[in-house]
Amino acid sequence: MAKTFFLTQSTALSLVIVICLIFLSFGIYYSKNYRGLKNYLTANRNIGFLSLTTSLTASALGAWILFGPASAATWGGLGAIIGYSLGTAFPMFFFIYLGKKIRKEFPQGSTLIEFLRKKFGKSLFKLILLMTIFYMFIFLCAEVTAVAVLINYISGTELWLTALIVLLCTLTYTLYGGLKASILTDNIQMFVIGFLLLISLIYILSFTGTKFSFDFVKEKNSHLLSGSYLPGYTSGLTFFIAVAATNLFHQGNWQRIYAAKDYKTLKKSLIISFLIIVPIVFFMGFTGLVGFSLNSSIRPDLSFFYLLLNEQELFLSIVIIILGLALTISTVDTLINAISSLIIVDGKATFEFKKKINYLNFSKYIIVFLSIISFVIASYGFDILYLFLLADLFCCAFVLTVFYSFYNKIDEKNAYISIIIGLIFGFLFFPSPDFSKSLLVGILLSKEIFSPFISQSLLFLSFIIATFLPFLVLKAQKIKF
Repeated sequence: MAKTFFLTQSTALSLVIVICLIFLSFGIYYSKNYRGLKNYLTANRNIGFLSLTTSLTASALGAWILFGPASAATWGGLGAIIGYSLGTAFPMFFFIYLGKKIRKEFPQGSTLIEFLRKKFGKSLFKLILLMTIFYMFIFLCAEVTAVAVLINYISGTELWLTALIVLLCTLTYTLYGGLKASILTDNIQMFVIGFLLLISLIYILSFTGTKFSFDFVKEKNSHLLSGSYLPGYTSGLTFFIAVAATNLFHQGNWQRIYAAKDYKTLKKSLIISFLIIVPIVFFMGFTGLVGFSLNSSIRPDLSFFYLLLNEQELFLSIVIIILGLALTISTVDTLINAISSLIIVDGKATFEFKKKINYLNFSKYIIVFLSIISFVIASYGFDILYLFLLADLFCCAFVLTVFYSFYNKIDEKNAYISIIIGLIFGFLFFPSPDFSKSLLVGILLSKEIFSPFISQSLLFLSFIIATFLPFLVLKAQKIKF
């Protein structure tokens, strides 16, 4: 039996093209008077409170919020939602203190890695740089995949078509206008996102009524809200560590820290961003609890759409497409500009080519190449949450060592070894896409020799090991913490 879609492919594609062209036009028009490398990297260090706040928020809220929190909620319950929400927003508070330090010590900087170059030698610095670029590349793949899957779900449109249009649009205005263009479009996108999320909330409440409540979830799946539900604690801690570590390395955030016109503006923007991000991510996660409680057979990551499109209304289909595009483009332009800035600033200082090259142009070539790979990956429609988790693991292995070095001297060789060990052992426990096994548990060794807790908590153990094992290795090497 053929699946019935909410919109025709032609309608959905027309909407995708129109929305992308609108953002493209705004980005190019506004940034045409702001050219040059300083604008490209830090928007001339003159971004005010409103622009900075909306940009920080929009960049943090990618299309992943439509899928990830809801999916996590169905197996981690309330704990997973809280962990996801706080993990996404926590770096904003961290940046209040670290942002002040880095702006004071390195006022002309533009990247986190630039600051770390002062702390470490080239070997460890190269590893951190490559990790950061790799993480943001995976993030890019996941975002493009997310919006392609969304449009496919609503209209049946081929994944590659949506991915191609979104990437072409975002690449054009971001590579042309740099950070200034990215921040402008973020401002517009954040207002669009806020308005459409409000509409979504109103319609979901009107469709579900009293069912959109803790009481209903407790009635149907009380374990997901129970204080004795162990996966709630493990998943909550997992997502907090994973998402927080990831966002701490997000170059897009560091660009905006440097772009703020002064520290007072930065501090206010970070606090307000935190207060906006937490309830939005929590709401999206809660749709997973309600959707699963209404129909346990639905795909967990589609709970939001199940609730909103229960009546298959044309208007709501359009709302979701615009929302998904705004979320995706606001994040993709941030990632593109962030990767480009790392190549321009840190690649130039780290990798010495025999032939003199223009690093701005070189970074654009690299971005186009990575975007082509992202396009191919998005065309296959891999699991979105799994892609994000893979990127998160890399950041976890680096986070304690790197940020401890901001305040303490660390031996480079010991730090390098500890990070590699953390990555290796983290990967040994990192689960397969179906979360049933890992390289160590179920492949190299039989699951039967491990306790049920280990075999059922692979993701949790993977992130805990990757995060804290480097700390233990450093301590064993008599590094004083």
